[in-house]
Amino acid sequence: MPTRTEYGKIVPYTTKDGSVIRELMHPGIHGSKEQSLAEALVPPDTSTLRHRHLRSEELYHVVSGAGAMVLGDEEFIIKPRDTVCIPPGTPHMLRNTGQVPLKVLCCCSPPYSHTDTELL
Repeated sequence: MPTRTEYGKIVPYTTKDGSVIRELMHPGIHGSKEQSLAEALVPPDTSTLRHRHLRSEELYHVVSGAGAMVLGDEEFIIKPRDTVCIPPGTPHMLRNTGQVPLKVLCCCSPPYSHTDTELL
């Protein structure tokens, strides 16, 4: 399995929460073992569905755009270079409040799985 990916060759898809992602590194496809890394895009004036991951801890790192993050009962503004830790089982969602796509890197351990994602 490859241990390197090329961005232009990665086919994006829509996750259960409604974001469009590119799996930059995932055990089911690439050489990683215990984690996955994806780029998520949330278009302007849209949001992901509120959801949680039963097993996975996630790290979100904002690359570009502007938005709001709902994490449990808290809501706060996110901007480029912010990083958020999402513990397993914590309800969360992203809302794009800007004029360009909100781009977020998402690292999951254990790796992202549709079966580990529960819509709320």
